[in-house]
Amino acid sequence: MSTTITIFGNGNMGSAIAGVLARGGASVQHIGSDQTDATIEGDIVVLAVPYASLAVIARDYSGQLADKTVVDISNPLNFETFDSLTVPAGSSAAAELQQALPAAHVLKAFNTNFAATLASGTVGELPTTVLVAGDDADAKNALIAAVQAGGLVGIDAGSLARAHELEAIGFLQLTLAVGEKVGWNAGFAVVR
Repeated sequence: MSTTITIFGNGNMGSAIAGVLARGGASVQHIGSDQTDATIEGDIVVLAVPYASLAVIARDYSGQLADKTVVDISNPLNFETFDSLTVPAGSSAAAELQQALPAAHVLKAFNTNFAATLASGTVGELPTTVLVAGDDADAKNALIAAVQAGGLVGIDAGSLARAHELEAIGFLQLTLAVGEKVGWNAGFAVVR
């Protein structure tokens, strides 16, 4: 049985995530920023958009996102200074999204990955690891299964409260890359 996954955003990350999920047999629907009244086909909806776009999507598509698994990949970084996250201390973009979409099953995933490591499927010589946080076990299991079918490692990182730590890891990784301490093909992998 083929899974349909909708991805908002067709930039580097949206395309890389689509590639992983398609390799695993999923059917992928893309919704671009120029589409304002699209019909969401997937039961899993990946928001591969900047943090600032989350509120707009939540407002415009709240009815269609009810009962869906909604995956936030954003890192709410202050891109002017690269010195802080823009969400309140102890919170996360994913927690804010869950508040805006109370009838959806919000997950945090892919924010600790770069597009290159998703596309290649490796970090160095290790398989790329996708960490997934959320409060709905079935939603997490479905996304992890889709990621693993695409050839990557998927790990349940705990409740949605762990999105705070995942965003901190994403923040660290982005600042290292921008500071040219690591390449855009670097990343974190979990050895088990």
